[in-house]
Amino acid sequence: MNTIRRLIYKETIISVALVALGFLALFFFFDFVDELSHIGKSFNGSSFGSYQVQHALLYVLLLMPNHLYELLPITVLIGGVLVMARFAQSSEFTILRTSGLGPGLALKLLVGLGALFIAFTFVVGDYITPLADRTAQLLKARYMGQISIGQTGAWLKEKQDKSAFAVNVSAMSADGQMRGVRLFEFDHKGTVLSLTTAQQATFGEDGSWNLLDVKRREFSAVVEKTENAEKPLVIKTVIMDALRWPTTIHAGMVTTALLKPDRMGTVDLFQYIRHLESNKQNSQMYEIQFWKKVFYPLSCLVMLVLALPFAYLHFRSGGITAYVFVGVLIGISFFVLNNMFEYFGNQNAWNPLLTAAAPSLVYSLFSLGAFGFLIYRR
Repeated sequence: MNTIRRLIYKETIISVALVALGFLALFFFFDFVDELSHIGKSFNGSSFGSYQVQHALLYVLLLMPNHLYELLPITVLIGGVLVMARFAQSSEFTILRTSGLGPGLALKLLVGLGALFIAFTFVVGDYITPLADRTAQLLKARYMGQISIGQTGAWLKEKQDKSAFAVNVSAMSADGQMRGVRLFEFDHKGTVLSLTTAQQATFGEDGSWNLLDVKRREFSAVVEKTENAEKPLVIKTVIMDALRWPTTIHAGMVTTALLKPDRMGTVDLFQYIRHLESNKQNSQMYEIQFWKKVFYPLSCLVMLVLALPFAYLHFRSGGITAYVFVGVLIGISFFVLNNMFEYFGNQNAWNPLLTAAAPSLVYSLFSLGAFGFLIYRR
């Protein structure tokens, strides 16, 4: 049985690796072509020089782990279908069945192989991809500007003893400095008490923020009334070179807020969700991404089980191509359904756990149904 296990594992891993390599080569080409328009440019007076070909190549290479993570379920399905269909066409699987490889044992072998792909997908998505994406963004920021998200930057919120703060960070430079920082201070009634703006800010060793080129506007909390009209709101403006602001918002939270949710690690997402919930902020999108991070590696196991029924089909000479094409369509449909559930779940406030788990559950039932039909009915 060890010989059969080594045969199936070896053939499947090699096939998946070749399919993944083909997809990554295609994405590498498209990404590099997209980066050609930026070569030779330098933004914001960068002291590191202009953006060159070697920088573009390194940047595109750093994007590959994220592409691999997104493509792994599809590549596992296509690679598995290729191996199983080839075994069926050459009658190798028939020989394996006569050697004692029953349906239950074949399913057990693929579950073991699926566990390896689950572990690999988790490592790529939770450790390699966030690190590579952060490095890629910092590399590009060094030569072409700074890390930012949208037109308004990242928004965070924090409650302190007597007030609450809404924090806006426009961007972060390659050396870790925050740019365009705004602190909105509110009292317990939601009244704006002050607005503090800083051109730059750095993280202190004690966790506080060191604000530079600061302009603070303090607003009177009560508007006094006269007999004829309300007294205008009193605004006190203070300009300072530097200001220390104590906070629990650390560098990881700011970087996390500036990155896309699907590029974060599971632990980072969980901590960020807790921060949002403790400050009464909407965490629906991040909760969906968290549960997707949990269930997404399991989709590789689902795809392998979905490939197993192809080993029980009967192929004529040259008929394997159509079945492989069907496998590709199934993989693409899973990817589309996964993204559809994420979009509609976020828009309609569906349960994050069910939203993330639904595509895998649907395809698990479909794969087990197809396997049972081919084995026990045919």
